[in-house]
Amino acid sequence: MTHPARTSRKILPALLVGSALVMGGAGAPSPVEARGPESVADLASGLLGAVVNISTSQSVKEEGEGPLPQVPEGSPFQELFDDFYKNGEQGDSNSKVNSLGSGFVIDPKGFIVTNNHVIENADDIEVIFSDGSKLKAKLIGTDTKTDLSVLKVEPTQPLTAVKFGDSRKLRIGDWVMAIGNPFGLGGSVTLGIVSASGRNINAGPYDNFIQTDAAINKGNSGGPLFNMDGEVIGINTAIISPSGGSIGIGFSVPTELAENIVKQLIEFGETRRGWLGVRIQPVSDEVAESLKIGRARGALISGIVEGGPVAKGPILVGDIVVSFNGRAITETRDLTRMVAESPIGEPLDVVILRDGKEQTVKVTLGLLEDDDVASEDDGSPDQTIEPDEEGEDPGADDQAQQAPDAGEGEGEQASPDAAPQAAPVTEGLIGVELAPLDDAQRSSFGIAKGVEGVLITRVLPGSKAEGKGLKPGDVIVEVAQEFMRTPQQVAEKLTKIKSEGRRSGYLMIADKEGNLRLIAVPLE
Repeated sequence: MTHPARTSRKILPALLVGSALVMGGAGAPSPVEARGPESVADLASGLLGAVVNISTSQSVKEEGEGPLPQVPEGSPFQELFDDFYKNGEQGDSNSKVNSLGSGFVIDPKGFIVTNNHVIENADDIEVIFSDGSKLKAKLIGTDTKTDLSVLKVEPTQPLTAVKFGDSRKLRIGDWVMAIGNPFGLGGSVTLGIVSASGRNINAGPYDNFIQTDAAINKGNSGGPLFNMDGEVIGINTAIISPSGGSIGIGFSVPTELAENIVKQLIEFGETRRGWLGVRIQPVSDEVAESLKIGRARGALISGIVEGGPVAKGPILVGDIVVSFNGRAITETRDLTRMVAESPIGEPLDVVILRDGKEQTVKVTLGLLEDDDVASEDDGSPDQTIEPDEEGEDPGADDQAQQAPDAGEGEGEQASPDAAPQAAPVTEGLIGVELAPLDDAQRSSFGIAKGVEGVLITRVLPGSKAEGKGLKPGDVIVEVAQEFMRTPQQVAEKLTKIKSEGRRSGYLMIADKEGNLRLIAVPLE
């Protein structure tokens, strides 16, 4: 093959190629002179036999469109019309929908890995090998969260198989090779580099994709991405392309995620993920500053699931998980993925930040039995982080007239017939009006019985609270990790925090159903 560096050298200006700046100093090789593989022919020839085409078919019932054609009464074609349209030969017929994808053999006995979307809803799965032979395949197991599936064929003799490598050893810029079935052209080999790692493309809760510029097109799905040792380090899954063809942005599921899932699918026919039983949200810069933990990092625990593995401790709401089972947590999805991958029923070390201090606790994961639980509790960041699109609750304006103001501008005195209220707060704080959460307010705003704290009855337009998504009906549960019982207590605590020179107030907020989130509202 033509060496990429040589091709590039021909088109670069001589001044640039010979520049000491480009070369990084005398004697140092320039990037354009860095040598890639001279040829991958030998490598590819040993791997082609393990990569397969996957053909699927699905029966689709056609229900017809629009009214049936009409024929005049007494027409000689009436009988033919009735047979064709009314007796089922047309309107309710079934048709076959075919699709093509890729896969690869991981066991000589016939286990094959592919993408779930390649074989999803298929009535018939056929595997086509590089020598043209075909075998019917049985679906062993599938995991929609990572878009992976395992198939099984029954070969008459051992198949050529490939093994998994360690995708964690990949570096950006390493050479990789994809083999697959793009546009039905079986056995196609493309070469490129690792463009990026750890990509989140919002395909699922465990996104951790390898990005590559090796050409990946429609039909490559489910095929392997190899390193230069001939090991599978990714399963090609998705592309970004306005045209449907490769533009050099392809994504592969890394083996560090896929290998354990494949093993579980083969052994159990399903995945068995760990479950921590917490709700999490990102650590914003404001929260990090408010808690005095330095840079924003880790995953913030915003709720504990009743009856879950850590319902009785040692992890508490407000803790920030910075390391799980020996692996650092940079952002919330890291914790989601690591919990899912970790062993169940074994004590694991978890490093948390609590009250600004780092400490290590031990937790034992449970089994995640319901995928719905994953999305709400352990799968993705807390769904209540972003403000709802709904407006103020009915009656909010009336309630606001009785509530003290913990915000910007002066509040109004409570009306004489209202329940006893704390004095209005006149300091410019966060821009909300508050009231005690009594039975009448709970009923008026539809707040669940288990929710306790101080009710927000009004959010002032343009205030800092509005900017953080607070709305009437939210409940302030804690300020600076201290439980709040009265509006005056909220105001006094925020005033104290501000007088200490802190730029934001750290609040735990409950919505009407009791879902918790933690935010830092600016006080400046």
